[in-house]
Amino acid sequence: TSRGQLELANQNEQLRGELARLRGQIEVLRNEVESLKARQRDFYVDLDDRLRKLEGGPAAGAPEASAATPAGDPAAESADYEAALGLLKDGKHREALAAFERFAAKYPAGSFTPGAHFWAGNSALQAKDLAAANKHFETVLTKWPQDPSAPDAMLGLANSQQATGDAAATRRTLQNLVDRYPQSNAAQIARQRLAAR
Repeated sequence: TSRGQLELANQNEQLRGELARLRGQIEVLRNEVESLKARQRDFYVDLDDRLRKLEGGPAAGAPEASAATPAGDPAAESADYEAALGLLKDGKHREALAAFERFAAKYPAGSFTPGAHFWAGNSALQAKDLAAANKHFETVLTKWPQDPSAPDAMLGLANSQQATGDAAATRRTLQNLVDRYPQSNAAQIARQRLAAR
């Protein structure tokens, strides 16, 4: 009947409208994801630049190269570190984690080693390997508490704890961050998060 055909045509038109609306939403979300990826890449580049400027040489508190462990080739060390950072910037989090772990094992007394553990923690956090994230952030805090990456490592540890749902540990870590590194940018973020709770 013509009435049934009219209802079918109306339903078809409604479905087409709904499909167009959903396609629009998908496009908006796709653009937002691309924007977030770009912002995350920019954040990593900026944070790495800031850490390098602060480090200026071997990190404070970094262990001295012993006679048993030769200093190695600084150019090779830098190239290995840059290669691992490149993987992270490209969003290859698991590969970056493995590269930073290899770097830390190869250059245990290197000037970039605190940064390698910090970035390994971030890579692990992005890859949802929270145990590895905790391990690397805690390594920075234990071995190099005065390194410029230490406040950000503590914030990363809080993020990892939050991802596991441990609100009490997250709050303790954020408060500890404010207490130990009160002038850091990470402490400002911690204060905001503590105030929002």
